[in-house]
Amino acid sequence: MSCGSPHEVDCAEILAWMRRFLDHTLNESSSVSYHSIEQHLHECEPCLEEYGVQVEQLQQVLRAILTRCCGHEHASEQLRLRVIQTIHVVATDRDTPSR
Repeated sequence: MSCGSPHEVDCAEILAWMRRFLDHTLNESSSVSYHSIEQHLHECEPCLEEYGVQVEQLQQVLRAILTRCCGHEHASEQLRLRVIQTIHVVATDRDTPSR
């Protein structure tokens, strides 16, 4: 895939690394960095849309797994908020979520 605009890293290469980017498993031997992917997504609307699709697919899979395994159990509100905050911290590499 290519959006037709010049980028430091080609769209096809960004999309090839997207799963590892989403899983936070890129390492120093990867040909792209988190920063280069984030910069590309900021500049490239088609890749940003694909990123959104992949995030939504992961969320659907997680919901299905949790429903199948834990569908009848309910977490306390305190636990739910802690999990949401932890996910946000991991996803953004920040200490506190912005409100």
